[in-house]
Amino acid sequence: MSDSPRIGFVGTGLIGEPMVERLLADGCSTTVYARRPEVRERLGALGAITATTPEQLAAADVVVACLFTDDQVLEVCPPIIEKMRPGSVFLSHTTGSPSTVRRLGALAADVGVSVVEAPFSGNPAAIRRGQLTVMLGGEGTGVDIAAHTVSAYACNIIRTGGLGTALAAKLLNNALFAAFSQITLSALQSAETLGLTEEKLLEVLAACSGGSTAATYITASGQPAVTYSERLPRYLRKDLDTVRTVASELNVEINALLTAAELGPMNLVDDRLSTEQLESSPT
Repeated sequence: MSDSPRIGFVGTGLIGEPMVERLLADGCSTTVYARRPEVRERLGALGAITATTPEQLAAADVVVACLFTDDQVLEVCPPIIEKMRPGSVFLSHTTGSPSTVRRLGALAADVGVSVVEAPFSGNPAAIRRGQLTVMLGGEGTGVDIAAHTVSAYACNIIRTGGLGTALAAKLLNNALFAAFSQITLSALQSAETLGLTEEKLLEVLAACSGGSTAATYITASGQPAVTYSERLPRYLRKDLDTVRTVASELNVEINALLTAAELGPMNLVDDRLSTEQLESSPT
């Protein structure tokens, strides 16, 4: 593989599109598959090559997928991997079940392709600043190649171990974030009854031991806590559902963590995500 590998990218949503922008700005030859014509036009104007089918991305040295659910991964990615050349790398940013990425790994091993999982923490603004956090799980030189690729938009790259470990770390992180968010929102609800404004309590939390990243995000939003919390469930429900599934698959006891994540003003145990929510998801 050359020093400047050719990149293929599928999943150009709110998260994937700025990733492609950073890859292009970094001088990477990048081919994208995007369903929406306006996205194709924007990225094409920046220098991206556009593909008409996901399978065309298989000609790249590194294929990056930034999809939202395991179902989408299992629908879109196997046909790509089956056509990739030996020695190439498939990198998945999707937060999902470790069993899904291991299925891809088994498929890829048959054709000599490396699979690396790369769940992330951050938002589009962090990507555009090149300050995303990415966790990498996988084996061999594929992880080195993946680290080089994501360095276009990530400044904190954490190698967690073998395939499946990065997703385990991300899912536990997201469950903790849900719990911290619920607790913080509950405290903010109590603030007014104690004669304290949300703004002042958040100011206190920013300087004291009760603070957390969740409180920092609420403050940075510039919104009332109730407004901020309205957009979180559609993302956190998916991740908590995946945590429950993975824990059941592996027979791991994490009920205390899941209970903490479910107690609070947000309803994080509601039913399946709607098509509209999936379409408006960050990935």
